[in-house]
Amino acid sequence: MAEFVVVANRLPVDLVTGEDGEQHWQAAPGGLVSALAPTLAARTGAWVGWPGVPDAAPEPFGDDTIGPDVTLHPVPLDADEIAAHYEGAANATLWPLYHDLIATPVYDRSWWSVHRTVNERFAAATADVADEGATVWVQDYQLQLVPRMLRERRPDLRIGFFLHIPFPPVELFQQLPWRSEVVDGLLGADLVGFHTPGGAANFRWLAQRLCGAEVDDGPIGLRTAGGEIRLGGRTTRVGAFPISIDSAAFARRGEDPSTADRARALRAELGDPATVLLGVDRLDYTKGIGVRLEAFSELLDTGRLDPATTVLVQVATPSRERVDAYRRTREEVERTVGRINGEHAGIGRPVVHYVHRSLPPDELAALYLAADVALVTPLRDGMNLVAKEYVATRPDDGGDLVLSEFTGAAEELTEARLVNPHDLDGVAAAIADAAAEVGSDASRRRMSALGAQVAEHDVARWAEAFLGALG
Repeated sequence: MAEFVVVANRLPVDLVTGEDGEQHWQAAPGGLVSALAPTLAARTGAWVGWPGVPDAAPEPFGDDTIGPDVTLHPVPLDADEIAAHYEGAANATLWPLYHDLIATPVYDRSWWSVHRTVNERFAAATADVADEGATVWVQDYQLQLVPRMLRERRPDLRIGFFLHIPFPPVELFQQLPWRSEVVDGLLGADLVGFHTPGGAANFRWLAQRLCGAEVDDGPIGLRTAGGEIRLGGRTTRVGAFPISIDSAAFARRGEDPSTADRARALRAELGDPATVLLGVDRLDYTKGIGVRLEAFSELLDTGRLDPATTVLVQVATPSRERVDAYRRTREEVERTVGRINGEHAGIGRPVVHYVHRSLPPDELAALYLAADVALVTPLRDGMNLVAKEYVATRPDDGGDLVLSEFTGAAEELTEARLVNPHDLDGVAAAIADAAAEVGSDASRRRMSALGAQVAEHDVARWAEAFLGALG
């Protein structure tokens, strides 16, 4: 029985099949694992989640990469459940709805029925592993129904929920046919956390409007906009807790001489350009990859950037490739990369270097160090940790950051070059200005301020603030 339980759609490790046909566990990529692993490692706890492949039902097990006193509890899902719950309700209904309808949500009743069943399974598994009076921290949009279901099974538990993606404007959220169910599900928690005060305020309004709750404003959480919601004799507190990274770990990697050596080698492999631009994203239609490619293309077309001295490296990690919208995004991105290279590349000298795979942390750190300008241009994003990773990895206040206004990070990294990703001219101008001012005193002052902010507000502070408010 665990005194502290993390509940997430995925385990922090994936069950994969090697070339020899044998299955083994492999560390899962993603910001959620890196954010939560240090917090969990310091406790006697458990992580409840799906193991990453259909029909797998391994017994609970330990994994030293998370912590010596942590047990991982797999929740089995079959192929039909994965299709309906994860690819359907989570990523074709909730994801586009919560990201401002960049893609059109699909409201499928059969998907939602399975989604509800899967949430019930997660709640039951959590109830079985949590010790009396344990603290349970439920993560993200796939499991918004779990807090209420878990509360009904285990009223003794202290339950927190954190949403890692944006919470939408109330007018958009109300499109959801199961809107009251989602809000009531979250109200099963003692504390509900969002990245921004706006998300917390939207949720409070919806709780009052859809569930008839009584709502009070109050300064709960790191960035206020908190409050209390009272319903059915219980109180749920709400606050804004912007997530972050292990800033010191990224800084150490950036200061490592081997990282600097690899960064120099990367620039040499790129042809020793005067300016290296960098994008690092999941290949998702929300990330604005197409925006930055079009802006880069226009800068080359108009001569504001020289293709002989400027390159763009775009790392696009594969994501949800069975979902139609993601397949279309990949096709559009790769078509645009091909067009730009066809029009501006020289023999053996592409102007866009496109990488469609995950990179190990050391290689990613070297890229951060090698890049003069990071381009983070999502159309909508809950936080975006890449922006913080880039800033934290730079040991000398070098570099520059072009950052979308529609990220949670923009509310903290106010010294970045903030852009509206829907304004192509504005994005292009910011990229051109950043490239022209690389190494300038003004650029270094901005990066110094960004570095100080990220160093102070790290992932440990995020976790401590949330768990402290949870009590």
